[in-house]
Amino acid sequence: MFDVFFSMERRRLWGDLIVAFQYLKGAYKQEGEWLFMRVDSDGTRRNGFKLRQGRFRLDIRRKFFTQRVVTHWNRLPKEAVDAPSLEAFKARLDVAPGSLDWWLATLRIDFFKALGRVKQIHDDVKILLRTNQQRAGLEIMEQMALLQETSYERLYRWTQNECRTLTQESCDISPVLAQAMEALQDRPVLYKYTLDEFGTARRSAVVRGFIDALTRGGLGGTPRPIEMHSHDPLRYVGDMLAWLHQATASEKEHLEAILKLVTIEGVEENIQEVVGHITEGVCRPLKVRIEQVIVAEPGAVLLYKISNLLKFYHHTISAIVGNSAATLLTTIEEMHLLSKKIFFNSLSLHASKLMDKVELPPPDLGPSSALNQTLNLLREVLASHDSSVVPLDARQADFVQVLSCVLDPLLQMCTMSASNLGTADMATFMVNSLYMMKTTLALFEFTDKRLEMLQFQIEAHLDTLINEQASYVLTRAGLSYIYNSVQQHKPEQGPLSNLPSLDSMSLKVAMAQFDRYLSAPDSLLMSQLNFLLSATVKEQIIKQSTELVCRAYSEIYAAVMDPSNKYKDPETILHRSPHQVQALLS
Repeated sequence: MFDVFFSMERRRLWGDLIVAFQYLKGAYKQEGEWLFMRVDSDGTRRNGFKLRQGRFRLDIRRKFFTQRVVTHWNRLPKEAVDAPSLEAFKARLDVAPGSLDWWLATLRIDFFKALGRVKQIHDDVKILLRTNQQRAGLEIMEQMALLQETSYERLYRWTQNECRTLTQESCDISPVLAQAMEALQDRPVLYKYTLDEFGTARRSAVVRGFIDALTRGGLGGTPRPIEMHSHDPLRYVGDMLAWLHQATASEKEHLEAILKLVTIEGVEENIQEVVGHITEGVCRPLKVRIEQVIVAEPGAVLLYKISNLLKFYHHTISAIVGNSAATLLTTIEEMHLLSKKIFFNSLSLHASKLMDKVELPPPDLGPSSALNQTLNLLREVLASHDSSVVPLDARQADFVQVLSCVLDPLLQMCTMSASNLGTADMATFMVNSLYMMKTTLALFEFTDKRLEMLQFQIEAHLDTLINEQASYVLTRAGLSYIYNSVQQHKPEQGPLSNLPSLDSMSLKVAMAQFDRYLSAPDSLLMSQLNFLLSATVKEQIIKQSTELVCRAYSEIYAAVMDPSNKYKDPETILHRSPHQVQALLS
């Protein structure tokens, strides 16, 4: 209705100005000299060719052509009035600043002023109802109410038609449309219907824009169609979500522009509700495409990255529009859970394959190839986890689940793989494997508990290696039998020197062999120690095993020096004190 009114008003105003130009400066200039009166002053502003407005007691005279055109002519810019010909005047009439379109906007502003005046009269006339003029007051109130309803109906029809034209991907919200919504807020039903109309128009625009972005790309092919990146799952999903994020933010801005003058309560809720309706249309094509990517199982790492990407955009979009865009957010959350489920299924499948075929430890007792491959997979997953922008609490919950899904089967695999090895070989293999797990986890956050557990297991196997190394040295240095006999000796067995192989001569032979060890301690190292991946761990084993050797020597020294064991000249048997031995070995 408004569009029809303004198009008719435009045509009439256009015709009046063209006829006026003909009478004032064109073919009918002679007749125009007595039809119009020019302003004599040279100080006229704007176009320098102003006409005088007549004064009349009857309003009907103001409707005459010679009077109604005066105001519009006087407001024309100078470049339009000074046109040398009628054709030039017509051309300048549309392009000149402040010309025809400006006056049409003025007419629209006048409509809202008139509507406001009618409302004011309707409210003011209530005063008459308190006087003796109640009949007049009721008549005026009835007329104003009728005018209001008619105006609101026409305004609603115009606003409805305006909203239906907003079907382009990018739309400009005119100030008049914002004024119309401000006026319609007094009629909640019309206000709601108009928002629904706007949402429907924008929904079709967003769906069409999304399909175009997928299949056609931007103008001139830039950016390229999103479908062209379907071979790259992460970019494909990321581009679709980024487009949706931008579109959601833009639609919210459009709604904020159209409702910026509305003052009733619940505007924010209205915006969120309409944005939810607008974005609902893209949910189906988005879901189909992301499902195809996820179900194709592009790999555990990519699935985890896609899961984190979906979680991030769910958080970001909900921060823009709240939780009202339920369908879109539900779709993204469903895809997040699906990708997460398939990701963990992939990890579980990988873990089950590890247990199905347990590899024997390699000859160098280092980590097996299966362990290295799994740790590389875990490292990639954790790296993508650290770089994700998902909220901290959600990341930590996922992290714990990932570690449990990978590390527990790995530990079980290593234990089964080493079960048939000797004590020292098994401890060396487990220390190397646990050390690799620890160094992998140490680079990432949320691993403190797991690192403590791994360190505890490493220390348990280190104790085994320390004892094995000490036993190895004592055996090779000839002190193992003597040390065991001293530990097991009881006073009722008599003097220690009377026991087999513990006489003075046997001890001197053993001490000569021990002296050779003292001169070159590194010569008595288990071969397994050379296979350790960590030099620090190796040094720790050597140091602590040496302390055990010194402690064993101290016990032997104390027993030999004990008079009850009846060794003659014990100083000649053990000519080095425990402190001297400790100094040599340190």
